[in-house]
Amino acid sequence: MTMQRTPLLLSRLMDRGAWIAPHEEIVTKTSTGTHRQSYAETKARACRLANALAAHGIGTGDRVASFMWNNHRHLEMYHAVPSMGAVLHTLNIRLSPHDLDYIINHAADRIIVVDADLLPALEELADKMGTVERFVVCSEDGEWSTKLPGAIDYEEFISGHDEGFAWPELDENAPMGLCYTSGTTGNPKGVMYTHRSTYLHTISMSMTDAMGLSATDSICGIVPMFHAMGWGLPFSATMLGAKQVMPHRFMDPVSLLDLFAAEDVTISAGVPTIWQAVKSAVEAEPDRWDLSSVGRVTCGGSAPPISLIRWYFEALGIEMIQGWGMTETNPLGTVSRRVSRRSDRQLSEDQRFENAAKAGLLIPGLEMEIVDEHFTPLPHDGETVGELLIRGPWIAAEYYNDPQPAKFHDGWLVTGDVAKIDKDQYLIIADRSKDLIKSGGEWISSVDLENHIVALAGVAQAAVVAQPHPRWDERPVAIIVTAEGGNVSRDEVIDHCASVFAKWQLPDDVLFEESIPLTTTGKIDKKVIRADLEKRGYRLPDLRD
Repeated sequence: MTMQRTPLLLSRLMDRGAWIAPHEEIVTKTSTGTHRQSYAETKARACRLANALAAHGIGTGDRVASFMWNNHRHLEMYHAVPSMGAVLHTLNIRLSPHDLDYIINHAADRIIVVDADLLPALEELADKMGTVERFVVCSEDGEWSTKLPGAIDYEEFISGHDEGFAWPELDENAPMGLCYTSGTTGNPKGVMYTHRSTYLHTISMSMTDAMGLSATDSICGIVPMFHAMGWGLPFSATMLGAKQVMPHRFMDPVSLLDLFAAEDVTISAGVPTIWQAVKSAVEAEPDRWDLSSVGRVTCGGSAPPISLIRWYFEALGIEMIQGWGMTETNPLGTVSRRVSRRSDRQLSEDQRFENAAKAGLLIPGLEMEIVDEHFTPLPHDGETVGELLIRGPWIAAEYYNDPQPAKFHDGWLVTGDVAKIDKDQYLIIADRSKDLIKSGGEWISSVDLENHIVALAGVAQAAVVAQPHPRWDERPVAIIVTAEGGNVSRDEVIDHCASVFAKWQLPDDVLFEESIPLTTTGKIDKKVIRADLEKRGYRLPDLRD
């Protein structure tokens, strides 16, 4: 007996929402309220966009870039560009001009679709984007101007084009999306996603034991659609026909909470800094928002502290689901929930929260291992620390036009994360390899210290970085941002850490700052912190003159 060999193409998933839920809404926040359109309208507009791109000469494999916030037009690009056989290249709007210059030219983008308020960032590169033939500008009211050549309004660009498009039959291994890493060392590296990899990832992340997504959900993706394809949420939500709520550029916690309450949001996704800010807003005005519809939020990018996970569950009845992944993993690799398996029902509440604070269990279809410097597998005992490797059908096997042999080994992706795997096969991220602190031959996890410090009353944010020491090689220094009205001293921070950590693991110093720099994806930017301390001539207390 043989089975049909239907290729796994994104067009088959992206059309489904319009088939089964043609009247369900795509809601985008605007400066005056909200923009609403149905799935049926979204598919029709996606077809018009595909026809417009084809009329311009865009064909299979050509790169079409977006430089946009999370909004309905960006979703139309997610639908149209891969389905017609082209490659959607989501440009990170927060990157430096230098990185954008490199990425646009390395990808050889032919068209860039850009939100009007983001035009100034591209105008800085006006004479450097040699491959770009046209800029398509999106705005709320059609009022914009730019010095970029060949610019046209989005609505004018798609006007008059047919609302149907015969999506082509493609090789399922053909490229459909391109994302670049943020480039912590050297130039950013491109990860090319295929139809097959994204098709499998889209279905897998919707499973009950993963994100648990449903057509009955109202999904608000805060994670930017320009970052690792919005963690795959736009694809999964469109496949299911779920209501989608998009914050556009209105990312402050009050605006987000207003959206949650007004649109009956049931699930949202963001990084820890977002959820810390939302927590502070709710605590400041506890009776302002009805959040009873919200059942779960997902948190990725970096590990949330147990204190934050507990607060959402105990104060609001919201489950915080932690996910681990990378641009190279398309991006979901593991998921952690309070109760992930039947046996977890017997755990105490404290044990359940401890599980939720781990990076989690593998998504079905993937494999992971921790190894030493010789790539020898290490025990899964929850204590032994090693380099994390991962492989599977949606894990990158190479970078786009950029050989990086050190990042791949015998079919595995070398993640750059230092991790443990416990006896129950939970992944526990110790740190990024570049952020571990090596003191006297022993490793100190900056993540563990940060998550403990941020649980101290009066602390809003915490970062821990290494500083050089002539005897111990490196020693940890904590950088603290206090909460509004908070009053925390250096000794209180040290004493708080001493309740859990050994003396040699304690920070040598505590610095209080107005803010902590973040990366383009909302993570703490330790590279910038270390550079700033060096620029300021900072020295550890026992090394000062």
